[in-house]
Amino acid sequence: MSSQLLLIGGGHAHLGVLGVLAKHERQGIDVTLVSAHDNQVYSGMLPGHLAGHYSLEQCSIPLDPVAEKAQVDFVRARVVRLDLDQRIAITDAGNVLPFDIVSIDTGPAPDRRVIPGLEHTLAVRPIDDLIEAWRTLELRFAGTPLAQTVVVIGGGAAGTEVIAALAFRSKQSDVQLKLNLVTGRAGLLPEFPKAARRYMRRRLTALGVRVIESDAQAVRPNAVTIRGAGEFHADVIIAAVGSAAAPWPRDSGLACDERGFIAVNAHLQSLSHPFVFAAGDCASMVGQPRPKSGVYAVRAGPVLGENLLRALTGRALLRHRPQRRALYLISAGAQDAVGIWGSFVFDGAWVWRWKDRIDRKFVARYNPRV
Repeated sequence: MSSQLLLIGGGHAHLGVLGVLAKHERQGIDVTLVSAHDNQVYSGMLPGHLAGHYSLEQCSIPLDPVAEKAQVDFVRARVVRLDLDQRIAITDAGNVLPFDIVSIDTGPAPDRRVIPGLEHTLAVRPIDDLIEAWRTLELRFAGTPLAQTVVVIGGGAAGTEVIAALAFRSKQSDVQLKLNLVTGRAGLLPEFPKAARRYMRRRLTALGVRVIESDAQAVRPNAVTIRGAGEFHADVIIAAVGSAAAPWPRDSGLACDERGFIAVNAHLQSLSHPFVFAAGDCASMVGQPRPKSGVYAVRAGPVLGENLLRALTGRALLRHRPQRRALYLISAGAQDAVGIWGSFVFDGAWVWRWKDRIDRKFVARYNPRV
């Protein structure tokens, strides 16, 4: 009788797992990938797509052919619950997917609890929803004589890259935008060195972005209340205020950290259920927490793939040792970028070209059409 491996989510770590599976001959192991989306949009290229530097195909990885290459069945569905006693996953359509071993890489959910009224905003994640919503808005705004006011809430890397991309896109198209970035009291890019904040502020100013270093206190349809400044009208409000855990892993009985992310050990294995593995933004490695960043998910993929095969065949598991720091290459709207490696900061068009090569190489690894 075959063992059943179930991969929930088509995130960056599971792309690495599929790469491992494609290289291994396996007997007696059936694998199924289930994802709510047909394509995985590479998050590192999202700002470039919004700015108009890449088509959607250039920064997307279709999951069906990747699964086929790895001899994995692909199911288009959203998992909403696990029955850990029966070892089955239940989808939003009520279908049941059995497993002996399950791995989860579904990414985070938008954190709508930090500011009242965030349900009235577009969230940066899920990426597919943001892309579709912005495409619709851009068509609606095209050619209108009055500038549309856009407010992005969140001064971290995600919010900064998104507003820089939209500002550049506005200058290249017939969509007139008034762009405002509400960073919070911590200011622009608070997690990065002062030089990175200075370089990025210079670029945002050149693109016509107004940076407001104050807290967004509340949101309602077409309005943001900003501490010390009152209520601002906005035609579009985009929230990039951090990530939250999806509720279903904890509701299913998995051990989670204090924020609700799946708690895993150094083998990327659940602390409460050893037949469950998780990686990427939905997971938290106990004792070695890392930022919710795609680079850590990508690095986890190969180790996760090996450990899933080892768990299915009763062999000792490998330890995953995430790097202590990561290289950050932050898009600055035009084809230039700011790079951060520890305390070392650098910027310019050459940084964009470096980032472009890295990003294109990653996507081409799984999507030969680009």
